[in-house]
Amino acid sequence: MLLNTRLLKSASVAVLLAASSAACASAPGVGATPEAAIGSAVQRTADGVIVTPQTGEARAVRLQVFGPRAIRVTASPDADFTAPASLMVTAQPQTTGFEVETLADRVLLKTAELTAEVSLDTGAVRFLEPSGEVILAERSDGREISPVTIEDQKGSHQFETVRQVFDPGADDAFYGLGQHQQGVLNYRGKDVELAQHNMDVGVPFVASTGGYGVLWDNNSITRFGDPRAYGMIDERLIVRDATGRFGGLTASYYQNDVLKVQRQEAQVNYEFIRDQQRWPEGFKAQPAQPVQVGDMGRSGQEGVRVVWEGTIETPEAGDHKFKLYSSGYAKVWVDGELKIDRWRQNWNPWFHDFDVELPAGRQVPIKIEWIPGDGYIALRHLDPQAPADQQALSLWSQAGHDIDYYFVEGENLDEVMAEYRGLTGKATMLPRWAYGFWQSRQRYNTQAEVVDTVKEYRRLGLPIDNVVQDWFYWPENAWGSHDFDAARYPDPAQMVRDVHDLNANIIISVWPKFYPTTDHYKQLDAIGGMYTRNVEMGARDWVGPGYANSFYDAYLPAARDLYWRQISDKMRDKDFDGWWLDSVEPDMHSNLDIPERTLRMGPTAAGPGALLFNSYPLVNAEGVYERFRAEQPDTRTYILTRSAWGGLQRTGSTLWSGDVAARWDDLAEQVSAGLNAGLSGLPNWTHDIGGFSVESRYSNPAGMKPEDQAEWDELNLRWFQFGAFSPVFRSHGEFPLREVYNLAKPDTALYAAFADQMRLRYRLMPYIYTLAGDTWHEDGTIMRALAMDFPQDARVQDINDQYMFGPALMVAPVHQYKARSRSVYFPAGADWYDAYTGRRIAGGAEATVDAPLERIPLFVRAGSILPTGPQVQYTAEKLDGPITLTVYTGADGSFELYDDAGTTYGYERGEFSRIPVRWDQASGVLTIGERSGSYPGMPANRTFKIRWIDGPTGAAMDWDAAGARVVEYSGSAVQVRR
Repeated sequence: MLLNTRLLKSASVAVLLAASSAACASAPGVGATPEAAIGSAVQRTADGVIVTPQTGEARAVRLQVFGPRAIRVTASPDADFTAPASLMVTAQPQTTGFEVETLADRVLLKTAELTAEVSLDTGAVRFLEPSGEVILAERSDGREISPVTIEDQKGSHQFETVRQVFDPGADDAFYGLGQHQQGVLNYRGKDVELAQHNMDVGVPFVASTGGYGVLWDNNSITRFGDPRAYGMIDERLIVRDATGRFGGLTASYYQNDVLKVQRQEAQVNYEFIRDQQRWPEGFKAQPAQPVQVGDMGRSGQEGVRVVWEGTIETPEAGDHKFKLYSSGYAKVWVDGELKIDRWRQNWNPWFHDFDVELPAGRQVPIKIEWIPGDGYIALRHLDPQAPADQQALSLWSQAGHDIDYYFVEGENLDEVMAEYRGLTGKATMLPRWAYGFWQSRQRYNTQAEVVDTVKEYRRLGLPIDNVVQDWFYWPENAWGSHDFDAARYPDPAQMVRDVHDLNANIIISVWPKFYPTTDHYKQLDAIGGMYTRNVEMGARDWVGPGYANSFYDAYLPAARDLYWRQISDKMRDKDFDGWWLDSVEPDMHSNLDIPERTLRMGPTAAGPGALLFNSYPLVNAEGVYERFRAEQPDTRTYILTRSAWGGLQRTGSTLWSGDVAARWDDLAEQVSAGLNAGLSGLPNWTHDIGGFSVESRYSNPAGMKPEDQAEWDELNLRWFQFGAFSPVFRSHGEFPLREVYNLAKPDTALYAAFADQMRLRYRLMPYIYTLAGDTWHEDGTIMRALAMDFPQDARVQDINDQYMFGPALMVAPVHQYKARSRSVYFPAGADWYDAYTGRRIAGGAEATVDAPLERIPLFVRAGSILPTGPQVQYTAEKLDGPITLTVYTGADGSFELYDDAGTTYGYERGEFSRIPVRWDQASGVLTIGERSGSYPGMPANRTFKIRWIDGPTGAAMDWDAAGARVVEYSGSAVQVRR
């Protein structure tokens, strides 16, 4: 479809724009009056059209043009288009470049690239190519708007619950929606709830292989897919216990394998703090909040095991959907098949989804086994949805003013992403050093620990660019003071200078959380800038005896100003390089139910917490970004944040995937999480290498059993390998310590494997920094789902554990213990090279490849030109050093080597250079083209070493191997014949 319409589009642009310009000169609403009637049901406006349909739930449907490929649709139940301005969208509608045509039964809004058609009967909207081919269509009955009342501390508020259903193309795959932990890449036919959580990040943007994207402009809790809430298992299933008695499962409570209590329970439900009262008497203490990790003693739950057994039965055959919400160790069997076997840290439960094909009328055995470790658990279920509905593109939100979304179109997923960023903001470039190695831990406790960590990396000759000071550098009772505990940090400014003197950078954790005893809390509270319910409810955190605390209202402009001023006043003279904005969901109090969470994160200056539920991470990051940049206008801002919302890419932020567990399943799930983050417009993404929280078998200070040590070593190495091919390469986690020299002893094979991966990352820096530059200049995506580069190959749409790292490299992480090989699919449309051996592999087939412990499976697309630099200890070292250009023959190829000053915003002013490189397969000529642009400090001359790969060679990854052609380049074009 897209290929056939490209020429038609190009040919029609001049004609349509000319017609549109003529229309603008005379048509009401464009260049004349703000709006005018075109028939009783159609009103032309300065930026589009408003249609009053004869039927349906919307009294008016407004279309606004935001560009040739971007149209906003707002369906209002009362024809009142006065909702607050979007938090996500920064673009403005356009008043030229379109025309409106009214026909007997529909209205057409046409741009040069896109047509939106509105039914005069139902108000349903269809989006079409200029040729008339449908791209995406609202269902005629797919719009739902119903009033909802939101209660908060200020009273009752009236909003609308909204839903829109679209019928996509039969082959359309869906990506984006933020970053989730279910191991799913293609969301076609899946259910996703967008409700910010420690590890789960919602962004209400769907990108499709059909050549379009939909940005759903609603900040409340939103559901993609089935709009129904999952219920407890007894709500839609017939539940019987182990004896066949109706009414619930048999629940058996063991203490040290001795059965203590047995009873029937209709639900498996210890989901939130409020649900802990269901425990049998004496089995579990009732703390006011989660206890510290590893501190299970005060809960009395050592040796506790709970087993639920019985049967489930349904009158409706089909694919039944289940969600297990759990922490601790949990297993679920259905009809004898193990469906779930997971562990999570006690205070941080999350969902694990599974489907079961259930027959009608049969009692199907079910068993749940749980070792709680002071954790939480619930099993939820949802009946089958009609297949046509499950395959639809459906978006539902709890509360809003109208149905409000933006449709964007593109020839491919990259163009769709560019249109999305055109609406929500360019991806601001990170400083060059952000793409080097990051070392962090939970947490460095003293100034000396921070500096000594960097010193040790330098002593060992391991490359590093960044170290992180995590939380709790302040006095115990002074969270939010931004003060340093003088006993542990006697001179924090000197700490930063020491790190800088070692040619490294340091960022610091700054939460939006405050203790009410601090001056900062009191200052914010005095201007109405604090959420107070958390304090009023007596919530205590996990520090020491537990302290009252709450978060500031980031929606209040005066509070954002004051929040930054407090940070700046305390930190400005210390010269930190960036900010770690943690717990920005905000996580007011772990394991609260959703209704209580919405009360504690509000009321906000912009409305009830339920209305703004998902957007806090954006307004918080934007407040810091804008104010830091105003204070230091030519220093690139760096933010590390635990959550996101549409538009976060414009704030100089890196999203990380939260406090994930150190398990193989969690490693596997990070791949699809990162890919969908990229397809949500967020090119800079990272994860805690090795997993943040660890099982007790790994975290005993006395040491591990040999078999656990072996698994820990392998898990960390495999995760580290994946980290080296992630946009941001960052090691972080709880004990055991995560420094490379603590993970492995020098002079061992394990240590060498870690070191080799670090050095490989730094050798690739010219390639990686070009990818970084493209995130701004070309709206590029660094970590790429295969469907972005191989849209013609339907087999890649669901592959969730391979990806492209830029245009040249295909990465296939190993995520199974003891695996020394894995299956890899080689996309059609290209041939491939094994990066380590030079062996050539034909595309369009699956093969089992070697995956020895010391390396990650890595492949290069034929026709690629891969630039690599000298081995360095930090990213700013040897910026004028020689660059090796390795040409992987077999197809024509090109690459534009990008560079700039690395730490300034000069790139926005045009201060950057590009060197085009092109390989012509037929002639065997490599052309290093004329350099364009310049920037302060740019090397006038470069040395290029050129080498070719066309088959097996022992020097495939030896970028310093003898025999390369050497070119001294001064900016003029040079041709090198092989």
